Amino acid sequence: MSVQYYEGVGRRKTSTARVRLTQGNGSITVNGKPAEQYFPRYGDMLAAIAPLRAAGFEGKLDVTVKVAGGGITGQSGAVQQGMARALVKLNAELRAVMRTAGYLTRDARMKERKKPGLKRARKAPTYTKR
Repeated sequence: MSVQYYEGVGRRKTSTARVRLTQGNGSITVNGKPAEQYFPRYGDMLAAIAPLRAAGFEGKLDVTVKVAGGGITGQSGAVQQGMARALVKLNAELRAVMRTAGYLTRDARMKERKKPGLKRARKAPTYTKR
């Protein structure tokens, strides 16, 4: 017999997270580590589990996450979106709650590319008249 789970994929900057929700006692695992260990900064941890709190499922579901790419903050944002999508699959009535909280919206902001002739994306070399 296979275990019933709900999966959601979240993205933020260059990070991608695959989140699986199963019935359990509330353990959260990210890339094989406990979530508190993987996201040591308190704000990143809060952002990652915010959809669970909004839905009222904190401590009732086991969460398994595989996340890759980007930095810690981008990864926590990707986990947040993936978790919200998985919760909507679990219970379609949560869509309105997740939408108003902004957890289902893909944040399209990316790092801007460096342009030729410039030092960074927009910073130009110092202008000298002579």
